[in-house]
Amino acid sequence: MIGEHTDYNGGYVFPCALSCGTYAVAAKRDDERIRLYSKNFKELGVLEFSLKELVYQEEHYWANYPKGVMKTFKDEGYNIDFGMDILFYGNIPNASGLSSSASIELATAVLLKGLFDIDVSMISMVKMSQRAENEFMGVNCGIMDQFAIGMGKKGKAILLDCNTLEYKYSNIMLDNMSIVITNTNKKRGLADSKYNERRSECDKGLSQLQKRLNINFLGEVTKEQFEENKYLITNETDRKRVKHAIYENWRTKKAVEVLEKGNIEEFGKLMNESHKSLKYDYEVTGKELDTLVELSLKQEGVIGSRMIGAGFGGCTVSIVKNEKVDEFMQNVGKEYLNKIGYEATFYIVNIGDGARELKKEGMSL
Repeated sequence: MIGEHTDYNGGYVFPCALSCGTYAVAAKRDDERIRLYSKNFKELGVLEFSLKELVYQEEHYWANYPKGVMKTFKDEGYNIDFGMDILFYGNIPNASGLSSSASIELATAVLLKGLFDIDVSMISMVKMSQRAENEFMGVNCGIMDQFAIGMGKKGKAILLDCNTLEYKYSNIMLDNMSIVITNTNKKRGLADSKYNERRSECDKGLSQLQKRLNINFLGEVTKEQFEENKYLITNETDRKRVKHAIYENWRTKKAVEVLEKGNIEEFGKLMNESHKSLKYDYEVTGKELDTLVELSLKQEGVIGSRMIGAGFGGCTVSIVKNEKVDEFMQNVGKEYLNKIGYEATFYIVNIGDGARELKKEGMSL
């Protein structure tokens, strides 16, 4: 909902799990072969490897995410001693910034827990999933996506301190309003974007602030401390990146305060400010995302709108009054097509429960 690029800076985030996601069903094998198939990537067919060959392979594409989780489980000492046939299906748009990678990681973790009768907490699975993406996939993501997907609750967002992992649930009261996700349909890959570059820029700014401030993370710095000490950051670009991280952290905490008071209009303003900061200070938006937000904010009934995810393509999130949702999608869709040259896709989503084993009529699904 708000709190972008603050997680790996030790700040606060305010995510929620959505009602879309990734599904997996598995069958045990009597050997050590792993066979994976995704209905979302039918052209790649069945991808195979051995439990003894849990290494990154570019040609395995999406399958490297579950493979990385399997390796992390084994590295932690959990007994995964037989192969599996696993079918995956997801209704999250691929490469859209909606955390499809973290979703498949947590789906795999829940599957392993159930199939091998592993005694492991959800928090531990969240951490292992993040580590799989960091170490196996080579993406220096923070823990927000995995945490939201693992710990999500229906109708609630999570205020998470990414430094301490302390968290609390907060009700999202969207009376007569909907959450509308709009996909730019510009593909972006987290590992191939400038995500790692932004993280490095924040680290450089942090090291310079540490010359005067006794801090370990940018999330510990107040707006006032930043303004007093920003001269320490000698590179202007690094200074802008740090400013976003610190101000976005403040906006995230403020957003929870105003929501708890029922002030959805103020929450919308904070969403808008978040996007401006991501555009001008963090510079991760781009023409497509900026166009969607600009068009959205011109529509009647829109409370707030901002990009979500790492940026450089992907999606926006908007809060729209229910009676204006159809008009919103029609107007924004038409104008986006005229300006960009291809269509955006709209999703009306709910805040759902997090990763879990599904059961129906006594059977696990």
